[in-house]
Parts: sequence; C-alpha cells; structure tokens
Amino acid sequence: MPDKISMSVQYLKSVGPKRAESFSQIGIRTIKDLLFYFPSRYLDRSTILNCVKVAQYVVNGYEGEVTIIGEVVDSEVHYYNRKQVFKVRMKDASGFFDCVWFQGTKYFKDIFKTGDHFAVSAKPVLTKYGHLQFVHPDFDRFAENESRDFLNTGRIIPFYRVQKELRESNLGDLSLRRIINQAVETYSLQLEESLPDFILKENNLLGIIPTIQNMHSPKDYTSLDDAKHRLKYEELFYFESLVAMRKHLIQEKKKSFSFKTKPEPLKKFLKSLPFDLTESQLKVLSEIRKDLESGKPMNRLLQGDVGSGKTIVALISMLIVIENNFQAVLMAPTEILADQHFKRISELVQPLGLKVDEVIGGQKKSVRDNTLEKIRKGETNIIIGTHALIEENVEFNKLGLVVIDEQHRFGVMQRSTLVQKGLQADVLIMTATPIPRTLTMTLYGDLDVSVIDQMPKNRKPIKTILRGENKLPDIYDFIRTKAKDGYQSFLVYPLVEESEKIELKAAQKYFEELSRNQLKDLRLCLIHGRMNWKEKEIIMFDFAARKYDVLVSTTVIEVGIDIPDANIIVINDAFRFGLSQLHQLRGRVGRSEKQAYCILVTKDELAVRSNQFNFNFDFLSPEQIEKNKTVIRLNSMVKYASGFDLSEIDMKLRGPGNIFGTQQSGLPELKYANIIEDSKILFDARDNAFKIIASDPLLTHPDNSLIKKTLQENYSRHIHLAQIA
Repeated sequence: MPDKISMSVQYLKSVGPKRAESFSQIGIRTIKDLLFYFPSRYLDRSTILNCVKVAQYVVNGYEGEVTIIGEVVDSEVHYYNRKQVFKVRMKDASGFFDCVWFQGTKYFKDIFKTGDHFAVSAKPVLTKYGHLQFVHPDFDRFAENESRDFLNTGRIIPFYRVQKELRESNLGDLSLRRIINQAVETYSLQLEESLPDFILKENNLLGIIPTIQNMHSPKDYTSLDDAKHRLKYEELFYFESLVAMRKHLIQEKKKSFSFKTKPEPLKKFLKSLPFDLTESQLKVLSEIRKDLESGKPMNRLLQGDVGSGKTIVALISMLIVIENNFQAVLMAPTEILADQHFKRISELVQPLGLKVDEVIGGQKKSVRDNTLEKIRKGETNIIIGTHALIEENVEFNKLGLVVIDEQHRFGVMQRSTLVQKGLQADVLIMTATPIPRTLTMTLYGDLDVSVIDQMPKNRKPIKTILRGENKLPDIYDFIRTKAKDGYQSFLVYPLVEESEKIELKAAQKYFEELSRNQLKDLRLCLIHGRMNWKEKEIIMFDFAARKYDVLVSTTVIEVGIDIPDANIIVINDAFRFGLSQLHQLRGRVGRSEKQAYCILVTKDELAVRSNQFNFNFDFLSPEQIEKNKTVIRLNSMVKYASGFDLSEIDMKLRGPGNIFGTQQSGLPELKYANIIEDSKILFDARDNAFKIIASDPLLTHPDNSLIKKTLQENYSRHIHLAQIA
C-alpha cells in the first residue's frame, strides 16, 4: 500500500480526476509533487501602504513601485479616442484609488468583481483632479478573510504561478492557494528526510518538514531564508555527489595499455613548425603527456582563449598516440570547422608521412565508404569529423585518443558513444569559450583541467572600438585604406534576410548594397548559414587565397575559421550578440603579426552610453545590472581582451544556466540554487560530497545509506549518465 503523500492529487478536497489531469500536465501527479510546488513570490505586510501614504509619496516626488490592498467598489468601460479604457474603482480604510487598463478590457472585466479584494502593485500617479491612479498594475486576489488576517496579523502571503493548464480547469489564485494549504497542513508531516542527520547538524540545516512548511507559509523572512538555504544545499550536495562519483569512476578505471613518448619524432615535428610553442602550451603538453603515459584513462579539459594554440597541442598529443601504433580522432561541431582542421592538420603532418582522413555528413557515399574501410583497416592515423563519427558504421582499428573540440556543443551521450568506439581511449576535451571557475568546478569537476593562458609571442592585442551607426562612412573609408596595405576584412550581420519582427541588417541585402556603393572598388564575397558546407568551404578557401578583400557574413564564421590576413572585423548590430559570441567573433582576426581591429557598430545613443559607462559589479545593484546589461556587455568588449575576464562578466549578466545548460553534461538541472549567488553553499556542499564519496565511493556505510537511497530514487538516470561519461 503506497504512503499517503504518494497518492494522486485527485484525492485532495476540490481536486478530483478532471483537475488532477490538469495538474499532471504541469508535472504534478502526487501529493508530494504538490508539496514541492513552491510560491513564485510572497507578499509581506511591512511593504503595504495605504491611499493617503501613497499620495504623499507621489507629491514628494517618489517614482518607484508601491503595493496597496483594496476592495473593488465598481468598474466601468470608457471610450477615449475610439479606444476602450477599463477602470476599476477600489478603496482601502483611508480612501479610494483607481486602476486603469488601456487594453484587455474583456479579460479584466471577468476578473474584477465588486467586493473582491486585491493587492495592487505599480508606479502610482496623481491625475489632474488629484485622484490616485495605477496604470496597468500587477495584482493578486485575496479572499476577504485572507486580506483581514494579513493586515491584522502581519503574516506573509504566498502567491503561486497559476499555469494555463490549471486555469483551463477553472483553478484560480484562491482555489490553488487553498488546495496547497490543505495539502501542507494535512500531509507535510509524512515527508521522509532526504539528508542524513550528520549533514543537517554539520551545516545547521532545517529538516525537510519545517523546510516545506516554511516555504509555503513562512512566519517571517528569516524562516523563509532558512528553508531556501536547505533546498539549495541539498540540491547542490546531490549534484556534486554525482560529479564526485563520476570522477571516482574515471580514476578507478585502468587501461590495458599506456603510451610511451618517443622524443625524436616529436622534436622533428616541432622543428618543422614555423613558430615556437609558448611556455603555457609546453606546460599543458607536459600535463597531457603524464596522463597518456599513466595506466589510467585521461579525462582532461583543455581551456584556451581564441587563437591561443589549442589545436597544435591536441595534434602533438595525437602524435604521441600514433607513434604507439594507435589511431587518434578529432570531433568538431560543424562541417566547415572539421574540414578546416582536416586541411590544416594534413598539411602539418605531411612531412611525417602520416595519413589523415575526414568523416562528415556532406560526403559522397563512395568517398565515405572508401574512407571508412581505410579507418577499419588501420590505414588512417588521424580521423577528423563531425557527429557523423558516432554513427554505427564507423569502426576504428585501434582508437587510442579522442579529442573533442568545442565540447559544450555535444551532449554526454554523443561524447560517450565516440569514446566507447576505442579501447578505453584517452579523452581530451577542448573549448575556446573560457569557463568561470565556479562553473568549471560544478559541471566539469570530474575532469582534470589544463589552461593555455598565453597568446603566441608575435601577436599584438586586438584593438576593439565601439562606434555608432553614424560612423559607418568612416569605417568603410578605414576598410578601403587598410585594403591597400594588404588587410582583409570581415563584415558580420546577424541575419540572412529581413525579418518583419526584428529590424536587422541582412547580410544578403547589405552585400548587394556595399558591392554597388560604399565598397564598390573592393572585391566582396558573401557567406551565410543556408549554404552547404562545400559552398562555404570554396568561399573561405578563395578568401584565404586573397581572391577577395571583404567577406560579408552571418555568424557562421564564429568558430574556428583561420584567415591570417583578415585583420579587421566589423560586427553590425553588436547589441544583438551575447558577450561570448562577440568574443568568439573577435577571435577571427589577430592571427598574424599585423595590428588587428574589432569594430563594434551599434545604435548611436547606445554607443555613447556604452563608451561613457564605467562599471564595477561590486557597486551595482541587481536592478542597475538588469537595466544596463547591453551597455555593460559592449563596454566590457572594449575594456577586456581576456576571454576569462569576459566569461565571469557574462555569467553575472546571464546566469550560469544560459552559458552551459547542464543537460549537455548529463547532470540534473538546478531548480533552487544559483551558482553565482550561492557560491559559498556550492563550495560547502562540494566539500561534503567529495569527502563522502572519497571515503565511501559505493555508499555502503550505514551513515550514508540515506544518501544512496536518495540518489537511487531521484537521480538514477543521472547516475547512469555519470557511469557512461
């Protein structure tokens, strides 16, 4: 017989089978699910003002939002310049006020009934007749007794998101609040603890029952904060337990072979290069070599800024493996990038007599079949391709090293499928998108991390300039002048063709216009995402061969394209791009000894504001950050050259989930914690989790039985992914 909190929500008063179906559509099937459906926000009596007080605020020049509670007196529809205006007259103990909407009249007429009570939040204004008014306010409905209790006792009222599926079964704010309140009062005491006592005591955490009760009906904000802290800690603890288990599984594996580094072939190769490796590259190579020579599989993340020389480090690692009679594979996220890797690596290893092949989606069947046969027979040393490499018919002869480029573009299942084609292959994961420390610890805590933090010695820092659209004629003059000195330029636009909804410059349209007018004396070409990889490759090859002066492009050039003479990039509508994307695009230039330029073009007013804005995150409020996100982004591009600096800013602006979604890592999504704001909780939870898994990896000790049970019940899918990753 199931316990009562595992019963269907249909058995709750006022639910029943029909409403239970609506609940199930939003993921709430059992009473326990409902107990974990938390308020989206809370209303505190201390924030409430009355009519008289609000009017005084407005007279004194206050321009912020306020919250006021009132009873609906009446409502009416006015016509103003042929448009409907809906007005609701309300009152509190001190006087009257109006709420006004200029659209949605039919919807609001059905909501505001005479005698109903509402909390109304908005910026207040006084009309020319001295009436207090709120235009298009946010509102929440109370039952009369809730309103009375709230004002008299000072309790905190929870508000739940009433999703569309619930509204369709005639569930509103009040009925949902009553149903959840009933569930909490009747069933919360039956909740089973999901953290061991020793963790609760060591970290001064609430038990699960008071946590759930305080989340739904806190007596004060301290109680609410304690409940939120408990939920965040638990979520991060189990998240980090999975990371710790994954690391333990990797460390426990043993290879049936280890590689021996043969110095002579490597010396010969290094002498053939037209440049010297940086100290940072040599340090990283030493770390990789030790992994390859060890008896345990390598699982290493290689971070390096755009143009720092990750590919050459990966290639030298491949050579160590090949000299031991194994194959090496490199998987890239796009066909154009895979093809560029193929051509560049083929050229570099040609003096060594090594055989390089590529496997990509757009190949002819005869070419593909021939290539796959050579790979199967071991006639190919280095294989380069896209996700086509993970298809069933791709068989390796003796795969020893897997290199994955721009790893966040591949899911954990794709990565593991490729790795499993080898004989316990070593894995080197590369990214040119620098990852903030907290994110590295969280998502990639099972990996050993190497960082290339030096640029090649002959590189000059790219000059980044922000200009308004009124400066475009000057920018075109600059491009023409520099073309005489052998400079090539990228002109980047956000979309391929005009969109009715978003007024963006289109690459196609501007290519034609620039060819006819502003840059008619230069040779222009166009590349965009709707071309197949072969068409893109021909244009890029011709551009690299200097058949063109200017490449007009969408963001398909964002990753990996290497044109040494292209040293000007103009990014139009720069405010439309994310910080990481802007930095990646900037990395397309500055690949030679010439001075390179990145010109960000945006609206004139935005360019002025951004150039004048001097920020320090420590002194900016969340509201200021939210209001100035675009300005901070553009200003940061001018101010910082390092991708690592920009990654920290990007995470603060966008939040960690938007930079690298955890679904790519095989780890659970975070519902309660934010690893930027909750970094201290993260580090505490991580320390606890790693310590426990290190001493008891299979969680067989009685003290850890509850941890094991919780992981098996709630994270079984993620444990499986942790094992295959």
